[in-house]
Amino acid sequence: MKFLAPAKINLSLRILGKRPDGFHEIESLMVPLSLADDVEIERRDAGGMQFACDDPRLPQGEGNLAFRAATLFCEAGGFAPNLKIALSKKVPHGAGLGGGSSDAAAVLLGLNTLFDAGLSREEVSKLGAKLGSDVPFFLCESAAICRGRGEVVSPVSLGEQLPLLLLKPPFGVSTPWAYGRWRESKELPGIPYAPQEFPWGALVNDLERPVFEKYIFLALLKRWLLGQPEVAGALMSGSGSTLFAIARDESGACKLAERAAASFEGIWTCVCYIA
Repeated sequence: MKFLAPAKINLSLRILGKRPDGFHEIESLMVPLSLADDVEIERRDAGGMQFACDDPRLPQGEGNLAFRAATLFCEAGGFAPNLKIALSKKVPHGAGLGGGSSDAAAVLLGLNTLFDAGLSREEVSKLGAKLGSDVPFFLCESAAICRGRGEVVSPVSLGEQLPLLLLKPPFGVSTPWAYGRWRESKELPGIPYAPQEFPWGALVNDLERPVFEKYIFLALLKRWLLGQPEVAGALMSGSGSTLFAIARDESGACKLAERAAASFEGIWTCVCYIA
């Protein structure tokens, strides 16, 4: 059986403070995208788990969240892990788009179906929270307000489908590092950080401050995006390194992708929609 593992962006990300458990308390509006990895899962008669990922830069075993999700589900349900899992990556790694967490969520949902386990969404979400803070969001399969460290998920309706352009430079950003620098970081002069208002809420990301301080290219890229006529709003997603632009229409997003590719060497672009 084949399952989709969509990317996500954070339309907003507010950090409310440090928690006693070492994580940060957040409030974030997260939305799934039409850009997605493909996850294929089959049962085997014997032989344990056979796992393959077509991106050689990613772990092929326990270091991969999808592999760990399959192991966790089988252990929790008492199932023999005789599985063949093939992961085809389209969401870039280290991009702030939640690719690994989404792969794990797709495996949990897929195995719940494949084994006819009958676990409720809440039960699957509890398993997902053991794997990572973003996994419960992907399990809800909807736009959502995420609170706590990200595991408290409240589905919402955005009310419109927005054309987007994703842009990722050829480097990633460490999420723990970005959160660790949040409190001490400062705004760069001349860079727009203010919330950008839309009918459904505001584009704002508290992690832009620490990330832009170190990765000045991302700050300049956001400023460039906001100066383009096709762009209604622009923001960094999560801890980066992907920035996204909300385009005024699909044709504008495509024109902007061509201009960005010509202006910035090595940048990855993707025109997509909020799913």
